[in-house]
Amino acid sequence: MRADNGDTVITSGERVVTASDWRGVAHRAAAGFLALGLKPGFTVAVMLRNDLAFFEAMEAARVAGACFVPVNWHLTAREVDYILEDAQADVLVIHADLLAGTKAGLKHDPKVLVVPVPDEIRWAYGLDDDQCRIVDTYDEWYGWLSEFEPLAAADHENGSFMLYTSGTTGHPKGVRREAQAAEETAVYLDSIMAAFGLRLQARTVVTGPLYHAGPLGYARAVLRAQGSMLMMPRFDPEQLLQIIEAERITHMHVVPIMFVRLLRLPAAVRNRYDLRSLECVIHGAAACPVDIKRQIIDWWGPVIREYYGSTEASIGCAVGSHDWLSHPGTVGQPLPGIKLAIFDHDGHRLPAGEIGEIHYRQSLAPNFDYHNRSAERVAIERQGLLSNGDLGYQDEEGFVYLCGRSKEMIISGGVNIYPAEIEAALLTHSGVADCAVYGVPDDEFGESVHAAVQPVPGQSLEREELLAHLNGRIAKFKWPRELHFHAALPRADNGKVYKQLLHELAQRKSADETS
Repeated sequence: MRADNGDTVITSGERVVTASDWRGVAHRAAAGFLALGLKPGFTVAVMLRNDLAFFEAMEAARVAGACFVPVNWHLTAREVDYILEDAQADVLVIHADLLAGTKAGLKHDPKVLVVPVPDEIRWAYGLDDDQCRIVDTYDEWYGWLSEFEPLAAADHENGSFMLYTSGTTGHPKGVRREAQAAEETAVYLDSIMAAFGLRLQARTVVTGPLYHAGPLGYARAVLRAQGSMLMMPRFDPEQLLQIIEAERITHMHVVPIMFVRLLRLPAAVRNRYDLRSLECVIHGAAACPVDIKRQIIDWWGPVIREYYGSTEASIGCAVGSHDWLSHPGTVGQPLPGIKLAIFDHDGHRLPAGEIGEIHYRQSLAPNFDYHNRSAERVAIERQGLLSNGDLGYQDEEGFVYLCGRSKEMIISGGVNIYPAEIEAALLTHSGVADCAVYGVPDDEFGESVHAAVQPVPGQSLEREELLAHLNGRIAKFKWPRELHFHAALPRADNGKVYKQLLHELAQRKSADETS
């Protein structure tokens, strides 16, 4: 996956391009953006699957001094329109098949540039010619940019990013980062490389959607490391194993749900592939059950690394396999240059072992604001440190452990209950494929514990069986009072469950039963 001249290579299906090639395309697009006559700091939104065009548009926005806004392409037309309106997007770069389902719901009217759907994405998502047709109303991305001479990168290079939070509890917020000088960005990306365990000229595979902060940050760090990338259009567990063996992958970024799907492959399939090229597999974005992580380390060896971070505050902690095995459940110690503290509700710093809200700051990360919500940005800062709402504690050695989200903490009968602990216990049952725990208003206790459970395909589960399994694992007052079984839980691609939706479904069911 490297060119003969040592240049970085990005592979997508049958297409293999060097960094100099795709940057050349991007600098033409940058000239095209500026030719639109937009005001300085204009906004370029992209709604693209994992494709070369994502990197081209990102680089073009940077060079043209624009704000780059990746949009989750799973969203409904109404949700997309909310983000485009909130961001005041001047340009939308979008795959042809995604435009068909989006344009009818758009009230905001950006300049639309349509990207042809490549064969590997058509195959992965079962798209036909009609779904991928580009209508004459819109400019085709490559035809449009070919009309311009490449813009010299040195003329600008001060673009910024705005990433929208997942919106699992309401409208997503735009985390708008300030533009940095090229030298500052390089230093910041070097720190991210170290946190991710990357090395120069790493061989990587992109497993998750680039609109998420984790995969995008990882890809940017790989480019900084002069590494090479192979893009998966869609995650498939056995295909990933095939890629690791065939391309001698050394590094990659995953989320815990991918570990679960890999471990559910038959033993004969898991043992078929040579994975010895792997040097560091980093995971984050969602909690990883202890048992799942032990199994993946047993299979792949001590190459597993975990990080803890947020869209707002960047990466704060990391931990390798050896330290994790001696401190199971930890997300690591604060990285060099990270200031971290645990605060109680009144703003007092807590000592080791006491649960509170985690705050930290990555000094090299560009500063940010919540777009159009500056008051909310002020509210998450305490003594110069930032919180994303996670609850946890530090042990005497400084290792950090997560207990859940402050907004998700359940107070039942005056006692604090942390969903993550219950979820971890449920997931140790062999018949549980996925689960989520949340609180529902209760007249007697204030809140009662509910659990949504997704059984392993082909298995049926009973309430009594799961409660018996919890006996001796967690205290009885933490046991779910209600268990709801689902064929599949509503999860985002970064592994996070849309708990607000589950909460609403449970309340609706309760209302129906009492009416």
